[in-house]
Amino acid sequence: MVKWKLMVSTLPFVAAAVACKLFLENVVKFDGIIDFADVGIVLNGGVFLIGFMLAGTMTDFKESERLPADMACSLEAIEEAFVQAGVGRPAVNVTAGRRAVFEAATSLLAWLQKKTSKSAHFEALSRLAETLYVIEAQGAGPHATRGLRDLSALRRTASRIDVISRTGFIASGYALIETMAVGVVVLIMISKFKSHVAELIICGFLTFIYVYMIKLIRDIDDPFEYSGTGGAAEVSLYPLIEYQERLEGRLGRENAAEANVVQLKEAS
Repeated sequence: MVKWKLMVSTLPFVAAAVACKLFLENVVKFDGIIDFADVGIVLNGGVFLIGFMLAGTMTDFKESERLPADMACSLEAIEEAFVQAGVGRPAVNVTAGRRAVFEAATSLLAWLQKKTSKSAHFEALSRLAETLYVIEAQGAGPHATRGLRDLSALRRTASRIDVISRTGFIASGYALIETMAVGVVVLIMISKFKSHVAELIICGFLTFIYVYMIKLIRDIDDPFEYSGTGGAAEVSLYPLIEYQERLEGRLGRENAAEANVVQLKEAS
């Protein structure tokens, strides 16, 4: 039902516009003062403005689509740095490194889903950096350096998401398109139509298009709005979620293996 969310929330505006037109015609006895054919140039201008605003917001949206995958790739690369550091180095605790990566992934997901503050995931990333410093001291300097480089890319990605989410498109553009939408509805209210059926259809249809497109543009403008009041045009987080699930599975197997070793030692 997510794809119908915007449409359902737009229908009350359509009903209000049609009801207002019926009220003017049947109660006030106002049949209009201009022909609807004369407002065509205004409608064309509105379509051009909608296209301009939509193209501007879609640029950030297309970039945002790859950011969760970039985060997942950076986290997995850091995990692999821990695994490679553990080859031939018994002192390196690969499981501890994976736990630090898992904590960072969980914190990032919670931040994206508006469950924690921005500072929480930066603290988790700082703890992940400290774990990389530990393996550097244990003789795995090249792997730690690679992990820190991927961690820097992860921080840049998180900061870019924060900027996209908190920075709206041109405010003056929204003011113009909203004024244009109100103007179009007013023109429909004072226009004369050749038939009563065409009047109701055009009034409802144009109101629906303008209100729906404004709501859609605002929704696309923040593609990381995952709160309960979020919109329908949000970037999918499945690359990050699926990586977290894979990492959780690996940690589960390692914990089970450690438990078996402890049991065998106790039994012996």
